[in-house]
Amino acid sequence: MKVVNSFWSQSSKHHCGGSDKKPLEIYMFIDPLCPECWALEPILKKLQIEYGRYFSLKHVLSGRLANLNLSKKKNYESIAELWEKTASRSGMSCDGSLWHETPVDAPYNVSLALKASELQGRRAGIRFLRRIQELLFLEKQNISNLEVLKACAESVGLDVDEFTKDMHSESASKAFQNDLQITSEMDVHEIPTLVFFNENVEDEGIKITGSYPYDVYVQILEEMLTEKPEKSTPPPLETFLKAFKFVATKEIAVVYNMTVSQIEREMKKLVLKQVVEQIPAKYGTFWRYIES
Repeated sequence: MKVVNSFWSQSSKHHCGGSDKKPLEIYMFIDPLCPECWALEPILKKLQIEYGRYFSLKHVLSGRLANLNLSKKKNYESIAELWEKTASRSGMSCDGSLWHETPVDAPYNVSLALKASELQGRRAGIRFLRRIQELLFLEKQNISNLEVLKACAESVGLDVDEFTKDMHSESASKAFQNDLQITSEMDVHEIPTLVFFNENVEDEGIKITGSYPYDVYVQILEEMLTEKPEKSTPPPLETFLKAFKFVATKEIAVVYNMTVSQIEREMKKLVLKQVVEQIPAKYGTFWRYIES
């Protein structure tokens, strides 16, 4: 399997600003409406838990779905079908009936909202992105609606007034255009795409298009680092749940190298202890941590 599609000069990085001073930086090209990006969440969680001290992650909006003519019913039907297939294959539930009931009619708003959330910090942007995906794929909400976006911002602890103002600001618009420019410069045509860069500006980045088994991403980390990285052990399950608040059985199974049925048994014990509550989804199950 050939996964390294191409190499990219680090000169394309200058638009994105600095990293967190970690040896590697990963650019993940996404669209918040893309089920394949959602399906990659379990692998990203595992990578961050086991090797997170070696890399920082930067989300770049590709604009791919924002550019679709979503007003055509035929497009809605094909997107719904893709969602159902992806959910069935990946174990990360997404409900395609949204496109027949409350379709996302202004994808550009979602892109601006994500850029506005990032103006309150990288971590704020990551929390906002995750919650937007939950609202979209699980709760079937039209995430281009301004009231939905504001409620989302509030739920992840953003300053809502600041967020609303930033959404309509030149800063958010420029940040989105910047992402589109990087997407174009790096010749990204499919999502998700990950581009790995190391600290040496003379070295080329490695671009991987699509989704691959976990070991492939680890192999690339090892190739790009000057020394073999040490793998961190995942935290105790309850600590993991407290940190992430709301996760799929599939995500826990991938992080802990266990089967879905093993995880469901463990989680049912935690339900009895009132540590989590079970949230059924169209495909599989999610778990919400109960704050004490």
